[in-house]
Amino acid sequence: MRYSHASLKDKSGRGRHLIQYILLTFVVIFFAMNMGGSGIAPTFSAVYGGRLIRKRYAVILFTVFVIIGALTLGRGVVKTLSQGIISSSVLNAETALIILTSATMSLFLANLLGIPESTSMVTVGAVVGAGLYFRQLQFKIFLWLIPLWIIFPIISFITTFYIYRKIYPPSHKNLWLYEKIFSNEKELRFLAVLVSCYGAFAVGTNNVANAIGPLVGAKIIDPLTGLFLVAPFFGLGALIFGKENLETFGKEVVPLGLITSNIVCLVTGTLLIIASSLGAPFPYVQLNALSIFAISCVKDGHRFTLSHHITKKTFMVWTLTPLLSVSVSYLLLTLFVKR
Repeated sequence: MRYSHASLKDKSGRGRHLIQYILLTFVVIFFAMNMGGSGIAPTFSAVYGGRLIRKRYAVILFTVFVIIGALTLGRGVVKTLSQGIISSSVLNAETALIILTSATMSLFLANLLGIPESTSMVTVGAVVGAGLYFRQLQFKIFLWLIPLWIIFPIISFITTFYIYRKIYPPSHKNLWLYEKIFSNEKELRFLAVLVSCYGAFAVGTNNVANAIGPLVGAKIIDPLTGLFLVAPFFGLGALIFGKENLETFGKEVVPLGLITSNIVCLVTGTLLIIASSLGAPFPYVQLNALSIFAISCVKDGHRFTLSHHITKKTFMVWTLTPLLSVSVSYLLLTLFVKR
């Protein structure tokens, strides 16, 4: 049987698209699982470490509330990532694959260095790299996005510092508070589980969009379907990758107890939900870290916290990995995609 040149070319094109979609599926799933593996730590580490809940139930609750958060408030962030930073006209399966691969590589580097990195920052960085390559970057989005990235972590630090300063160290002024806590320990434990679910909801409102924003921009999937399909992989990632994070989270800079962990979770979760309602892809890790640094400043002082090797390493990685994401995205597009 003979095939015309056009027929062979058409089949070759279909085969290439099929490979792209298969690779996209694997990258999106892997990306979502990594986000779930890291996202369960700041939300459920306190109740898991305090033996208030078993791992399987922590994973189930985390998954359910991530899905609820994604379906209720996630579409605004998807819109920003799919068409707010660059024009959706330049997005296709190939470009989306390169954007998500670049973000995943940058996130993997941060994991190798042992520093939690924001998936939002590396995703935005990869999208910016594509925008620079196609010369379609819409700078107006950064007029409100970057100030939010700066102001909200500062608010997270100040709010946590102020709240914890009121209850630590114990003194005659706050003794009544400790008496109430210990006399209502059962209610406090139940509240801790609720706060953890609240944190998981906040993660769902923002982070799921990182995995599907480029796909929506490329018109591969619609926002609601994408959020519904990808969110459960956060739970799978939490189940597979989350155990070590659950057990070690919050020990490097300052040990977190049940009360401090839930102050951090409540403050950062609220700020993340506000950001999601504004449609802003937001670095939850930064909110969380600044809140933990605030706890450390109250307990150990500002000088100790700022001079800690983890603090210095954290700010270095936060600066370098988004720039790496931009560079990798731009380089891969230069090598594999024609303008």
